[in-house]
Amino acid sequence: MRLGFIGAGRMGRPMVTRLIAAGHEVRALGRSADKRAALAAEGAQPVGEIAAAGDGADAVVVCVFNDDQVREVCLGSELFDRMPAGSVVVVHTTGSPSVAKEIAAHGAERRIEVIDSPVSGGPHDIAAGRVSLFVGGADDAVARMRPVLSSYGDPVLHVGPLGAGQQVKLINNTLFAANIGLLAEAVRVAGRLGVAEHVLLDALTHGSGSSRALGGVASRRSVAAFTVAVEEFLRKDIAVARKVAAELGANLGAIDGAINSLPRQRP
Repeated sequence: MRLGFIGAGRMGRPMVTRLIAAGHEVRALGRSADKRAALAAEGAQPVGEIAAAGDGADAVVVCVFNDDQVREVCLGSELFDRMPAGSVVVVHTTGSPSVAKEIAAHGAERRIEVIDSPVSGGPHDIAAGRVSLFVGGADDAVARMRPVLSSYGDPVLHVGPLGAGQQVKLINNTLFAANIGLLAEAVRVAGRLGVAEHVLLDALTHGSGSSRALGGVASRRSVAAFTVAVEEFLRKDIAVARKVAAELGANLGAIDGAINSLPRQRP
């Protein structure tokens, strides 16, 4: 497929690499001459403006950090005006389901479909082709994009209509944060009992209390060190999850209590 790609950074760059290896033609945004040169070296066609990524594209993949950046890309540029009717926008950014729907409404005016496909995993998972994708969108649009998403995603999970991918991912990340908060409490109790943190963490990875969160924490040998590594995106996603829940007249319940035990590294 002819693809545009916006957001070829820490997460997006390995996606571009795998898309090219899978035989897709990728036109990727590079904000600087150095980044455009690096993208060209990967085999991508670099472009210097957002809208140019949409020229003649069957689909455009958006992998930026937050909802404001998604809006900037999809609503604050001429990207959709440059994309052909019948093309698809794939939003990998974890954010509010309402933003995905706002973008989709804008695209519908131009016969452009939108699917939300937030990512669970890191750059190493993308590079290995095993990052998890929670996908929301119309059946036909998701089916058309599956060969693209499968270039780096496994499993590619179609979890419902547009916005469902964001909903599942937000719950996933709040649960992940709660697991880290519970680990912080476990370390506190263990310390009172005289068990060193790194000893506890290593031992728990072999027990029934193990989890993916524990594996990450144990690799850093402390809850605080792991929290530093993940807190920027995690606290952003928790804030979105709380906002979405509040808009629906709900809350995160016991999950929120565990999240409040997360070590606070920044003011």
